[in-house]
Order: sequence, then structure tokens, then C-alpha cells
Amino acid sequence: MSIAYINARLMDPKTGLDTKGTLTTNGEVITAFGADVSVPDGAEVIDCKGHILCPGFIDMRAHRVDAESALKGGITTVILQPDQTTVIDTDAVVERIRRRSEDSETVNVFPMGAATRSMRGEQIAEIGQMQQSGAVAFTDCRTPVSDSQVMRRLLEYSGYFGALIVQFAEDKSLASGAVAHEGEIATRLGLTGVPSAAEVIQIERDARLAELVGARIHFALISSREGVDAIRAAKKRGVKVTCSTAPHYLMLNDNALEGYRTFAKVRPPLRSEEDRLALIAGLADGTIDTIVSDHDPKSADVKRLPFGQADEGMVGFETMLALTLGSVHSGKVDMMTLLRALTSTPAALLGLPSGKLEAGAPADLVIFDPDKPWRIVQDDLLSSARNMPFDTLPVQGQVWRTVVAGKALYTA
Repeated sequence: MSIAYINARLMDPKTGLDTKGTLTTNGEVITAFGADVSVPDGAEVIDCKGHILCPGFIDMRAHRVDAESALKGGITTVILQPDQTTVIDTDAVVERIRRRSEDSETVNVFPMGAATRSMRGEQIAEIGQMQQSGAVAFTDCRTPVSDSQVMRRLLEYSGYFGALIVQFAEDKSLASGAVAHEGEIATRLGLTGVPSAAEVIQIERDARLAELVGARIHFALISSREGVDAIRAAKKRGVKVTCSTAPHYLMLNDNALEGYRTFAKVRPPLRSEEDRLALIAGLADGTIDTIVSDHDPKSADVKRLPFGQADEGMVGFETMLALTLGSVHSGKVDMMTLLRALTSTPAALLGLPSGKLEAGAPADLVIFDPDKPWRIVQDDLLSSARNMPFDTLPVQGQVWRTVVAGKALYTA
């Protein structure tokens, strides 16, 4: 069935398109878009009311699928991390996840395979077989590959397949036992801290290894000024390096831990205000390539514990857009730059056909009002858990409609 989305602000970060116009779809694909596109005979017409229409968001880092929650957040593709009950480290597990996604007719789900067997950092996993089965990248999730020789071989091996290795930027020994950022807040609260040096040491080592073998490497969840500086320096040298951060690192600093608020306990930890501002600047100038939710639902049973015992992580699908738009509304980040970090860049990194407005491309779309004021209410979340520190926070920017394969699966 043909559908025409009229009166839309069409934004395509891949080409830089930003114009008022119409986009049409037929079945699962985009057929036309632009300022002078006419409505096909018999098409269903949807008035976008001047809202932004862009490619659906691609979330490169999620620990659970939570399809309804993802769709409400404008996310059309979820990249599932390998830290599942059954670790994603074989082609059979990858195939099962891809088959389930294809049969579900909801949000697209692509797995990242484990970089090493059982994510133990000792033996390289079967990257080639998992990639053939549908894995889009390889990581040991929150466990950094610490052995330099293993990481070198991993980068060399991945190069044969053009595979992307994603590393968690944290020196394991420096971070051992730490639950917060090493600084004034952690000292006052009596919490063991991890210094920003743990992040930059891991980045600099692995950037050098990637440079040595000519491989690609992506760093997940950059959280510090020093980390941003290290990525920027590596890019300047010509290293094939990219990185991500998450909205909570752009919105919060370690003051959020006051009162031992375990819902603000994440890994890497929230850092200083100087670090937060450096992350925003890094997103604005392109040093930070993608925004991820790091969606990690945890029940109250494992979050409402003494700080040292509580699990790390927070939910992020439904708040990802509104929280990152804060930097746009404050004039610190350009809208196109933000959308690029949510759409075309992750698509390019992972080799996905979506993330662009193009005739014949998948009709995975999001329409949102960037100025719509609303308040985040924990009890209104559709996620399987509600662990996040933003309850009652007023924000701007809300998803109006999410379309996957031409079908509107969420409408506000």
C-alpha cells in the first residue's frame, strides 16, 4: 500500500537534506521524497504537521530488546549486546536471534557477537561464522579485552572479514572494585572510584594496536574529557577509530550520586562536570560518532540495594531522543549532527541498509516534534523495568510516529 507523508520537515543526515516536503512509501521501501513530490493516486495521506521526518534511529548498544519501548523512542533498529543469558558467541545463537527478529514484524534486531569465547578475553570467537549468520559487530560488552596480544590478533582476524571490533574503554585492573568516578563526590560518599585514566589508557593502547594492523576499532561509552581527547588525537593520526557515548553522560555528572542514588549507578561511571561538557563538545565537532541508549533494564530488587552492591545500568530507549535534544536546544549541538549520530553513522559502521532517505531504502522512519514539551514519568515507561534517574524531569522533543518496513508501529 502506498503512503504519502506530507507537510514534513525532511532531514537526511547522510546527504544533508533539510527541506519541507513529502515522502512516499510503497510496501517496505521508500519510493520518493523531496519538496516537489506529488501524492500518488490512491495513497493514504498522513499530515506530519511540520514535524521532522528522518531515518529511524539505530541504537548500537542495548542489553534487552523491549520492542514497545524502543518504538516509542523512535528506534527502528536495536543492536543487541552479547551479554545475554546465553552468550552470543556462536553462529547458532546469532541465527536464532535474527530469525526471531524477522518473524516478529516489529523493531529490527541485530546481534553483536562476542569478540572472545564466552567473553573471557582468552580465545578469539568464530567471528567469520557469526558475521555470515547476521552479527553486525563484535564485542565483549562491559569486559574489556585486556590481553594486548589477544586484542592484536582479534583486530588482525577481524580485518579479513571487514568486521568491526567494539571495545569497552576501561583498564580492568584500575577499575577493579570501583563503583564511581574517582573524585570529590566518591571520596565524600566513601565509594571506591575509578580514575578517568582507566579510560584513556585503554583507548590509547587499542588505538595503537588498530593503527599497527590497519584495522577498524570502535570504543563504546566514552565518558571523560581525557577519553574524548584521546579519540580526537587518534583520528588526527589517521587511525580508523570511532566512538559512542550515551545521553546520561551528556546530561548528568557525578553529583547525581548524592544520597547514594543507585539509579544513577552506571558503567563507566558518571564523571565530573568538566567531563560532561567535553562530551557535548566532542559530539558537536564529530569526535564522538554515535549516540547509544545503553538500555539495560534492571528490577528494583537489584537496584535498591546499598550502592556498592546495586547493579549498574539504566533504561534508555524512551528518553534517548529527548535527553540528547537538550544539547540542541541549548545551542551546543546542531540538529543534523545529532541525527547523524543516531542514523547514518551507525548504519555505515555496521553495514546496514537503513539510516538514510533514499528511493529503494527500507521504510524505517521516525517523525518527531523537536519542541514538544513533556515530563519524563517513570510509571509511564513501556520498558520491562524503570530504573533511571530522570523521573519527573521536564524535557523537549517527543516521537510522534515510528515506522518499520513501511508500517506505523507506534503513534503518539
